[in-house]
Formats: sequence, structure tokens, C-alpha cells
Amino acid sequence: MSFINHIAREMNCKIVYYGAALGGKTTNLQWICDQTPVRAGGKMLSLTTETDRTLFFDFLPLELGEVRGFKVRLHLYTVPGQLSYEPSRRLMLRGVDGVVLVADSQADRLEANIEALKHLQAHLKEHGYSFQRLPYVLQLNKRDLSTALPVATMKEHLQKKGEPVIEAVAREGIGVFETLREVGHQVLQKLKNE
Repeated sequence: MSFINHIAREMNCKIVYYGAALGGKTTNLQWICDQTPVRAGGKMLSLTTETDRTLFFDFLPLELGEVRGFKVRLHLYTVPGQLSYEPSRRLMLRGVDGVVLVADSQADRLEANIEALKHLQAHLKEHGYSFQRLPYVLQLNKRDLSTALPVATMKEHLQKKGEPVIEAVAREGIGVFETLREVGHQVLQKLKNE
């Protein structure tokens, strides 16, 4: 749930980019950080291993403007994709306002994507969130690769509630801001309706 600071007139919303290892979660945040004017974004914090794999999380704060006189800030996080960091992945979903599932489109990664989605749903349930009501976007990343599955196949296995599906090539910025805009819009709509 968003954190509201009445004294500073700020709403802080947490969006988590979730998915299997090497799917492009950090690449999404890095692209956003690199393309965002300094006044709108903050500095990206990344805790990685020596091989640049995300160890705990990436964090990028962004300012969106105002809603009802409150400055809205999005705090973007990624989770480590490796199953050995499952407790960290679960913990990062605490207090979440919106989720992006970054799915690797390569055929040999389909099972890892399905497993990541199952873990996401289980972790949300553990925290008392309804997957059906949570702002959520499915991003199909790595669409430029020759081994990418057809979009229809990926949707058949991964689309669970009619959520928006956005095709992406995160390393080129394709679909990155469209994904952020969609999940940000859903989060803001939920805030306005509460």
C-alpha cells in the first residue's frame, strides 16, 4: 500500500518488476534511469554480484506530478530472479502498489516464466494481496530474438486476468516506458478510487 506523508504532501507508491532470472528486469530500470531527466528521477541503486546479476534489488525513485495536492513518487524495484533468493523476492512484495511481470520471450524460458508467475501469486497471497485487484502488467521482453515464442503462446500461458500485455526489447527501450506508463496509470487510478 502506498505511503502517504501528510506533512510533506507526498504519496509514495511501490512498483515491483518481478520475473525469472535474466529476463530483463534490471534492464528496464536502467533504461528508465538513463532516459529520465534528473529533475524527475532519482539515482538508481543497484546491489549486484560480480557478474552484474541482481543480488537483492534495484531501486529507482521517480516523481510523477500531483494528485489531489500530493506529490506522487513512484519507487521502482526489481527482485533477484534466481530461486536461491526466494526470501528476498517475497520480502520485496511487502507494501507493493503495482507489479510488472517481465517475461523472457525465449522458448527455453517459458517454464521459468510460468514458475515465476506462480511464485508471484503465492507471495502476494502470503502478504494478503488479491492478485485479481492489484495493478499489474505483463511485459513480454526480448521480442527481437529469433527464439522468441509467438505472443499468442505466451499469453496463453502467462496472461491470467486480462491484464495489459506489452511487447518489449528492454535493452533498446522498446516497450519500457509503455510498461511503466500502464502500471503507473493503474496505480494512480486505484489511488484516486480509494
